[in-house]
Amino acid sequence: LAIAQASGGTKVILLGTGTPNPDPEHSGPAVVVLANEQPYLFDFGAGVVRQAAAMSPQWGGKYPGMAVKNLRVAFLTHLHSDHTVGLADLILTPWVMGRNKSLELYGPEGTGNMAKHILKAYEEDIRYRIYGAQPANDSGWRVNAHEINEGRVYQDDHVTVTAFHVQHGTWPNAFGYRVETGDKVIVISGDTRPCESLLRYGQGADILVHEVYSMKGFLKKDEFWQKYHAANHTSTYELADIANKLKPEKLVLYHILFWGATPGEILSEIHRTYDGEVIVGEDLMIVE
Repeated sequence: LAIAQASGGTKVILLGTGTPNPDPEHSGPAVVVLANEQPYLFDFGAGVVRQAAAMSPQWGGKYPGMAVKNLRVAFLTHLHSDHTVGLADLILTPWVMGRNKSLELYGPEGTGNMAKHILKAYEEDIRYRIYGAQPANDSGWRVNAHEINEGRVYQDDHVTVTAFHVQHGTWPNAFGYRVETGDKVIVISGDTRPCESLLRYGQGADILVHEVYSMKGFLKKDEFWQKYHAANHTSTYELADIANKLKPEKLVLYHILFWGATPGEILSEIHRTYDGEVIVGEDLMIVE
């Protein structure tokens, strides 16, 4: 299947760059790859649908493809709540706004069960909207859940998406994603400590979107939290080493654990050994 060249170039839109910490400046983790005005969503943290709406012309944005009703294909890295808490919003709000096709949802084992229980929780709302005075369509609320393994998980005229296992603590199924479009290769780490699979699937990435934590903040933590974070996440120093091996055109930081560090300090820690382009991600940032 040939992948169409993206009109105007593929764009990576950071809808949310945050962590479980309820920082008002950083919504929950969510990244869109926009190819030929088709949005492909990776994770759906708190605020995901409103952040997407902000990029659409209805709310002053520039991208018609980001109209909420177009959120139809989504991928989940793992089942931690900060990455999934927006799922009810993603299922229901685009439907209310006119989505007339099922949500195609890809993720690890347990993804289908999560979607099923959300639909059960909202069954009265769904019934009222379908059979009430202003009936909605009977398809846009539905979810086709695909529980994935490593390898190619999705392909259409605009993208090919490959999942790969990453090491996020003791999660048995945590994934990163490699997204190939007509003009770019984008690799999204999900939550992970450094691991060989990321180095393997990250080869040739134009844009590497990777989680990170501040080394300065890490050194101030007690032994328990240092052990925990080292097993679950990637430090600035470790990420510099990864970037030196992969050499992406752009390294984009998200899911950033600042722990009191400034963006400049995060950059300084990475640039200590890596001299490539590094972007400290911010919500609603566009990377091309």
